[in-house]
Amino acid sequence: MTAAVFVVDPDRLTVAAPGAQLTLDGTEGRHAVSVRRLQPGEEIVLTDGLGRAAAGAVLRTEGKDTLVMEVRELPAEPEPRPRITVVQALPKGDRGELAVETMTETGVDAIVPWSAARCITQWKGERGAKSLAKWRATAREAGKQSRRLRFPEVAEAATTRQVAALLAEADFAAVLHEEGARPLATADLPAEGSIVLVVGPEGGVSPEELAAFAAAGAAPYRLGRSVLRTSTAGTAGVALLLGRTGRWS
Repeated sequence: MTAAVFVVDPDRLTVAAPGAQLTLDGTEGRHAVSVRRLQPGEEIVLTDGLGRAAAGAVLRTEGKDTLVMEVRELPAEPEPRPRITVVQALPKGDRGELAVETMTETGVDAIVPWSAARCITQWKGERGAKSLAKWRATAREAGKQSRRLRFPEVAEAATTRQVAALLAEADFAAVLHEEGARPLATADLPAEGSIVLVVGPEGGVSPEELAAFAAAGAAPYRLGRSVLRTSTAGTAGVALLLGRTGRWS
């Protein structure tokens, strides 16, 4: 079994070196000691979620929430090439967290929540802040579960105009749409730069939104013959892109 991953403040990894000792405490320390019940000698990885990490073995535990490890190596996860961002329309219920979880496990680099015209759910005020916090917490936990060292960024919720601006800056931009004339599997993808993929809401992307995105350089593409839910389309799209760009090779 691969080593468990826990998150630490980036400053702790600044002083890490092979042979040094690092302490894991607080919420993450409690999870390691009281929930996972890690024992001396077990492998462990501490990461800042930004691509840096310290890997080693547990030396000892102290109380219910403190663990001390000895560093053996300092693995790093490089910046992704190309970078893959999914603009995810806000699904209803808890399907947003499902989308974030599975896209993170698959390997997405950034997620942009989008308040599309046909979204049943709208993030406003305190509710919006809580929902964004849930998405970010889900990305963090899914990043740990999938043993990633670089967790995806979950941006602030974007308007259609902001999404169009993001698409205009991308090296390749696409909107997943069941009426897309071209399959995403045959698109000409860049080896560098950024790829931005838009996933619409349950009610679909409106004609006005499609026009705005087309003006920004994002054409409609289809994944296959079946129509996927908004909570699963992004994951399928990311998997296809990771395979075709060589990031899964």
